[in-house]
Amino acid sequence: MKALIIDDERLARVELRRLLSPYKEINIVGEAVNAEDALNKISELNPELIFLDIQMPGKNGFELLEELDSVPTVIFTTAYDEYALKAFEYNAMDYLLKPIEPKRLEETVKKIIERNRKSSIQSSDKPVLNEEDQVFVKDGERCWFVKLINVRLFESEGNYVRLYFDDYKPLILRTLNYLDERLDSKTFFRANRKHIINLKWIESIEPWLNGGLLVKLKGGNKIEVSRRQAIKFKDMLSL
Repeated sequence: MKALIIDDERLARVELRRLLSPYKEINIVGEAVNAEDALNKISELNPELIFLDIQMPGKNGFELLEELDSVPTVIFTTAYDEYALKAFEYNAMDYLLKPIEPKRLEETVKKIIERNRKSSIQSSDKPVLNEEDQVFVKDGERCWFVKLINVRLFESEGNYVRLYFDDYKPLILRTLNYLDERLDSKTFFRANRKHIINLKWIESIEPWLNGGLLVKLKGGNKIEVSRRQAIKFKDMLSL
């Protein structure tokens, strides 16, 4: 498993490398000293796992993740217990408190390796985001790693997009046009100017005004498919 260490402190990077050396399943392919460096290294090296310091000069770890289209497996490292607990209050994320204890690291790495064995590894250099890719979403003190298969609806709000999953609907800094170009068209469909729907969340379809369609999603959202898109939609679903 290719791993990238992201930490602004050189000694912390050296120590983490030393602690990870017994785990032959973890191949450290590089290090990054800040968020900008990390963005370049992630694009270049395509790591499946990142060890990410939360507090760094400039952008912090959360701000870095918000800039990624698809987020690899993340293990946070932090010296601030209260900060970590706030961040993980609503998530089952992995994190290590500094100074990192070897036993705690062993537990985390074993869990990550086991998870990796159970999942089929997708190539991370593909341009299309499919249902198994995950995104990082932050709303105030709440944050999530969300698999795209669990997002039933994307709704445009200017330069932002609102994601609907479970009972949540946070905003991310992306445009709907940008997502429309990246999301896998086999699963995600541009219903109209403001919405992209997840085809796997459709509950019912009925005729609507001016030759359009009304789609009801599991979860209760009702979205109009424009007349222009309805032709393509019917063809896709063989209606």
